Amino acid sequence: MNEQNQKPKKFTGIVVILTIAINGLIALLFLMPKSDKFSHLDITFLPLLNAVMNSFTFIFLLSALIMIKQKNIKAHRRFIFAAFSTTLVFLISYVTYHSMAADTHFGGEGIIRPIYFFILITHIVLSAIIVPLALITLFRGAQMQVERHRKIARWTMPLWLYVSLTGVIVYIMISPYYS
Repeated sequence: MNEQNQKPKKFTGIVVILTIAINGLIALLFLMPKSDKFSHLDITFLPLLNAVMNSFTFIFLLSALIMIKQKNIKAHRRFIFAAFSTTLVFLISYVTYHSMAADTHFGGEGIIRPIYFFILITHIVLSAIIVPLALITLFRGAQMQVERHRKIARWTMPLWLYVSLTGVIVYIMISPYYS
């Protein structure tokens, strides 16, 4: 059955709900007071875990890109699944840390300060945008809507690579200021 004759399953509702839930939860983290209910727990390792998960996501995405360029769809799918898995672990860790830890302020001075904030702001904005893009791309690929998948993946892949890489860079730049 060719792509035009297939009736794709509707996934718009799932994408909208997940996008609102994920982006809403992250926005809420910075508006809610921090909980000291679990202050006895040592969560200081979580920012490093977040950076490690972002690193793995970057590597998996790059590997997925290489595999699809080599027309190895099976390996491409496995690397994409791995990237979504490490992103999920990152999200759980990120939400856990930011729901309990005090905000960390960047202490760098001079030229490094505007560079840090440029990277941070672009990372935050594109992180919100990548949620629906990645989900739509995933669903189109899973449904073998090849042309539609390819069309959006041309945007999704570089943006997701940027978000995962800048997540690591932000961690490296702010890590000296964690208390």
